[in-house]
Amino acid sequence: MLLHGESLNVISKVIGTAYKERDAKPIQEEALDQKEKGMDYIDINLGPAKKDGHELMPWVCQTVQEVVPDMPLLLDTSNIAAIEEGLKVLKPAAQPHIINSIMARPERYEAMLPLCNKYDADMVALLWGPDGLPRDENERAALAVELIYAANEAGVENERIWVDGIVTPVNIQQPQLISLMNFMMMLEDIAPGAKSTCGLSNISNGPPVELRPILNTTYMVMLERYGMKAVISDPLDTNLTAVAKGQRQDIVDIVHQAMDGTAPDPSSIDKELGDYIKTVKVIMGESLFSDSYLEI
Repeated sequence: MLLHGESLNVISKVIGTAYKERDAKPIQEEALDQKEKGMDYIDINLGPAKKDGHELMPWVCQTVQEVVPDMPLLLDTSNIAAIEEGLKVLKPAAQPHIINSIMARPERYEAMLPLCNKYDADMVALLWGPDGLPRDENERAALAVELIYAANEAGVENERIWVDGIVTPVNIQQPQLISLMNFMMMLEDIAPGAKSTCGLSNISNGPPVELRPILNTTYMVMLERYGMKAVISDPLDTNLTAVAKGQRQDIVDIVHQAMDGTAPDPSSIDKELGDYIKTVKVIMGESLFSDSYLEI
């Protein structure tokens, strides 16, 4: 599993302040730390960046590339001008840089798709349509067909497209988690060669902070089984990184067993692995989510 590090984000107090003050040190320290912790890509998230994004994005890109020139970057902001200004200054890295993201809305993709070829960038195809979040896997598939067809018409091959079907919080939109997995089974037929990614930590946005790591890790393993190629993840979650890089096969195996209905009773095995079984059941809708579900 490829990991897109999420921590160069404007919502971080430290990084947000560094962006505002054009302070390179915290940004470069974070970039170096992400590389050391095993991230494959770095996501630069400026948020809306309406006021000065066209100046900020190229500065951040250059600041990051000074210390990790080999790492590909994802440029993440709703400000299209800022995306382009960042792409203008990027130097080639180990893999193509990525525009994160292009929504399934004509007014967005018609303006942004030409940037992919102009600057040799890959793209995230975000399945957020004119009506917002798709209701089920069939609506996800319809949006994917529309957006990928438009990308192909613009000269962007499937192999340069990362489809993001959108992860939702487990405590308020649990059925959507199943819908995304169902959609993942359809993606290869819809767009052979296309890859996939997601904002993994959305699943745990809302539950108590102590539940976030196990929810994120469990769902990552489940999505990978359905074909997910990359996730935007927390570089500080070293256990998740270890699982993603094949160093905790015991966790992968127990999650798969729980998905197949062949896992042992959680009370009969080590608590760490038993908690993954409970978490699969919550994600699959077999158990109700509560803040104390691991204690039940």
